[in-house]
Amino acid sequence: MLRVTHLSKIYNGKVPYRALTDVSFHIEKGEFVGIMGPSGSGKTTLLNMIATIDKPTSGEVLLNRENPFHLSRSKMALFRRRNLGFVFQDFNLLDTMTLAENIVVPLALDYYNIQEITQRLQEVTRKLGISEILDKRTYEVSGGQLQRAAIARAIIHSPALLLADEPTGNLDSKASRVVMELLETINHERGTTMMMVTHDPVASSYCDRVLFIKDGKFYNEIQRGESRQVFFQQILDVLALLGGNTNDLTSLTLY
Repeated sequence: MLRVTHLSKIYNGKVPYRALTDVSFHIEKGEFVGIMGPSGSGKTTLLNMIATIDKPTSGEVLLNRENPFHLSRSKMALFRRRNLGFVFQDFNLLDTMTLAENIVVPLALDYYNIQEITQRLQEVTRKLGISEILDKRTYEVSGGQLQRAAIARAIIHSPALLLADEPTGNLDSKASRVVMELLETINHERGTTMMMVTHDPVASSYCDRVLFIKDGKFYNEIQRGESRQVFFQQILDVLALLGGNTNDLTSLTLY
């Protein structure tokens, strides 16, 4: 479904900086995959290239066997809009619009008719538990509700791949749990393929598989079994090997 092959990125400047080196992996349809690594490891660079926001220096990104970087600028924008959904740490919702207006933007841009827009809006917001706040603006609701609205916007057009960048980064533990349970449910019930970049081992424990990168290179990969608790501990163990304060990591508990 998603295939990344020998992906590298060098940012040119007075001193060229190699952000990513020869990274290869694939994600099957319906998988929920986490990407983890220390700050500066290349996680965001990787996400931006899969999102077509940044262009690889070398290597290939294929989504359903299509390389978006071979498309013209206008066709790439169309490809991004129709095939990708995005959930960000800072929500990226417009304050001047209601939550409903924010959520239906992907459909409006593709000229869906009003009847289908209304039907999809009702369906997705009912499942996410935000039907009662659709007429409110971003500054009138909580962070957890904002992230649920952002998730609704990301999935309303049924994207082939949902990309999440630190989706729990601005949330407390209770709201984080709700958001991750929602993403897990969407993955299972809708079969939505997901890739999430996160520094949060608790959030990543909801994934089917976690890939670790360090210094711009692939480091390790672990898969979730039947026990989320065991998977969480395995994630902590790999993060401890990657570097950081082991005491801080082992003091974490599942939310």
